[in-house]
Amino acid sequence: MEIERLLFENATRASLFGIIALAYFLYRRYTRISVSHIPGPEPESFILGNLPELFQSQVGVPDFKWKQQFGDIVRIKGPFGEDRLFISDPKAMQYIFHTAGYGFLKWPERTEISRVLMGRGLLWADDAIHRRQRKVMLPGFGAPECKAFVPIFLKAASALVEQWNDLLASSIDQSVELNVASWLSRATMDSLGEAAFDYHFGALENKENELMKAYFGLMSDTLGQPSRQAIFTQTVMPVWYLRFMSRYSNTRRMVHARHTAELANDIAQSLINMKSQALLYGKENKDILSLLVKANASENPASRLTDEEMLAQMRTLLLAGHETSSTSLVWCILELSRHPEVQSKLREEIRATERRLNGKQFTATDFDNMPYLAAVLKESMRFQPAVYQNYRMAAYDTVLPLSKPITTTTGETISSLPIGKGTKLVLSIAAYNRNKEVFGEDADVYNPDRWFRTSEKKGPTADFCRREENTELEKWRSLRSGSPRALAKQVPLPLYLWKKEDIPTSTDRNNLYIAVLVSLLAFACFACFGTAYYLYKFSHRN
Repeated sequence: MEIERLLFENATRASLFGIIALAYFLYRRYTRISVSHIPGPEPESFILGNLPELFQSQVGVPDFKWKQQFGDIVRIKGPFGEDRLFISDPKAMQYIFHTAGYGFLKWPERTEISRVLMGRGLLWADDAIHRRQRKVMLPGFGAPECKAFVPIFLKAASALVEQWNDLLASSIDQSVELNVASWLSRATMDSLGEAAFDYHFGALENKENELMKAYFGLMSDTLGQPSRQAIFTQTVMPVWYLRFMSRYSNTRRMVHARHTAELANDIAQSLINMKSQALLYGKENKDILSLLVKANASENPASRLTDEEMLAQMRTLLLAGHETSSTSLVWCILELSRHPEVQSKLREEIRATERRLNGKQFTATDFDNMPYLAAVLKESMRFQPAVYQNYRMAAYDTVLPLSKPITTTTGETISSLPIGKGTKLVLSIAAYNRNKEVFGEDADVYNPDRWFRTSEKKGPTADFCRREENTELEKWRSLRSGSPRALAKQVPLPLYLWKKEDIPTSTDRNNLYIAVLVSLLAFACFACFGTAYYLYKFSHRN
């Protein structure tokens, strides 16, 4: 009888809790500010709304389709009929990412994914925690620190060229088909390892390294095209359940993520211990981890990073820096392979710079005198952004400013949009980058020459969306593959490195060296300046 009574009481409590939770959910849903009057696509299902199309389609397909059909502000459906907003409006994005500061937080479920992949670091943190972490991280990303990394990338460039020359020499007809994505991933892994941690992966040398092997393919394995079940789990289930599954699930994705985290934590902890000891004995290195250890030691104890946070910063730099950099490089090369006239013009500028240097090594300063290189990089990152969407949630009731009026389903014309606390937003970098009012009528075409045009727009959109680098939104958009200063310092590789297109003969190897050298030096500047600008301005502020 006692057992039955306890079971009945527990069932009653559970039912009461469920009723209260449901009542609160319904209250919040039907009393907060509604966006149901904003035009948008019909949902595929009531349970998942438009999320399967959003997360299972080819990158950018729903972004471009919805923008064309409904404009820059689109209402989409989340689970169980929840209204969300899909945004590519320039002024609204500027407000969300810049003006409102911490008024828009990361989705809790996306935050949990960041924690699993990178720990409780900068990309996981929000609000006060983010502000504290950012303050400690900043000293590792100044201009002098970045310049100190140039020799590391020179060495990586030489190693990559050596490998490619060996492949060419061993081929029968002096031609070879290269898996550029794989090679660039290995080069960026080696470069970032040495610059950030003074750690040599040996990726270009094909050395056996467990951590390197674990990181290769981690993003695609864990964040690749999700099943409907995965979409439901990640968007409907509470964070505590996601955290439980990340610890105990035996799915291939979770096992891969946990294995990588364990390896990364072990290596990062040993490196932190080594750097801390060196600091005690007055030995200071210039790698990012050494600078971070030094900055953390000088902070007020209340502001210092915990051991867990220190490990997370290293995992964040390694995964986010390596993956997005190699992805941007690959897309740049693909566009060059599709546009031989662009490649020829770029190669001419690279060779002219080589002649001017007269045998001297490239430096970061040399990129300032290569305007077409800057245009190619800007256009590559505009046309094929490595990060094509961002996810935010309103921290309080607010009003989104709009760059132009929109018409609601009721026929009303509005120039601003009130949204309620908890409203989830999908910010489409991909759709914004094809905005014809910002980038011209040929926004759907790859054309580096657009960056030499003088904007003739006089309206409000032009005021903060001008194609120059001094606008806040332009800076933020460019950040997704690097900072404004990094735009001219990233990824120029010529056509003859792509698949079967004009693979260089033995007489072209000097040009091959110059191209790879420039690209990896560019990556060095990109990794440092891009991260620095991210820390300063565009993750959150205030």
